Amino acid sequence: MLVKTYGCAVYGIEAIPITIETNLGKGINFFLVGLPDSAIKESHQRIKAAFTNSDYKFPQREITINMAPADIRKEGSAYDLTIAVGILSASEQIINAEIDKYIIRGELSLDGGLQPIRGALSIAIKARDMGYKGFILPKQNANEAAIVEGIDIIGCENIQEVVDHFNGSKCIAPSKFVHTENENNALNYLIDFADVKGQEHVKRALEIAAAGGHNILLVGPPGSGKTMLAKRLPTILPPLTIDEALETTKIHSVAGLVGANNGLLMTRPFRSPHHTVSDVALVGGGSNPKPGEISLAHNGILFLDELPEYKRQVLEVMRQPLEDRVVTISRAKMSVEYPAGFMLVASMNPSPSGNFYDANDPNSDPEIVVKRYLQKYQGL
Repeated sequence: MLVKTYGCAVYGIEAIPITIETNLGKGINFFLVGLPDSAIKESHQRIKAAFTNSDYKFPQREITINMAPADIRKEGSAYDLTIAVGILSASEQIINAEIDKYIIRGELSLDGGLQPIRGALSIAIKARDMGYKGFILPKQNANEAAIVEGIDIIGCENIQEVVDHFNGSKCIAPSKFVHTENENNALNYLIDFADVKGQEHVKRALEIAAAGGHNILLVGPPGSGKTMLAKRLPTILPPLTIDEALETTKIHSVAGLVGANNGLLMTRPFRSPHHTVSDVALVGGGSNPKPGEISLAHNGILFLDELPEYKRQVLEVMRQPLEDRVVTISRAKMSVEYPAGFMLVASMNPSPSGNFYDANDPNSDPEIVVKRYLQKYQGL
């Protein structure tokens, strides 16, 4: 018997539909084809244990599972539930004519419980746009996906709830988006720009930069308040619009940074990577491309403290994203884009010793040393 279930792969911050074809034949074997990675190949053991511990039968038949389109590499363990539902339906333990009207995603525990997934918001938007009736996923991601209107978001805690929902013995009501406490208190910052006393000229410069979204470099000796002012800069930025909040949440969802049961990110991101950060960690990429710090700072602030400590190569890779406000990660078989519309705030000392040049101070750095030190980063 052949059954088709549907999942999604996430590339960049966009979702691509994946069809899972499950066929039961004669014999006893298990075949998984369609360019799956190691995590998906291990799903056989997780699904079998989950069936046993949830009182479902794993068919003693030849099971062939094809993940189409076969030319796209499938990654991660979130296909467990999609494959499991296909096997249960093919073995007639699920009897439902509407199984093909849902996108199904979730990682299975050995006891049949569902673990949270990444990219739930992107998948929900794609499922709605493609006309699917609903999206079945772990309950921890339900509030995040419920932001999307026009599609039923079915949050489940375990595989038994999924089976009962399809068989009609215990239907689960679609989740409704609920504003979390973090969202309600989004603008109640623990620190505030209003706390800063004095430094009027610096505050004026930061206000102008915030009003126009300009990049800014703070130069001053240690202890003058550069980091303190930079950390308070988000408190004077305008609140995120709904479109900005959705886009920001999609990026953080793909990176797995949206907490369980959380919804929209309502505060502008503030990212402050350490000066030892690599160029891949900063702009994104890797063998399985993921968003980097500049994309996680989208619609917010990227703060580079002690700018001269960063490797020149790391800073050079920010040139194109700063101009285009998007970063493109190219690989042999695919190319993905991540938004990178951030405000760059950097700080540095005025000289190697940390103090301004002073002709009356024999311990200060010579003027030529100070000029050479400052010119080193003029082209950035």
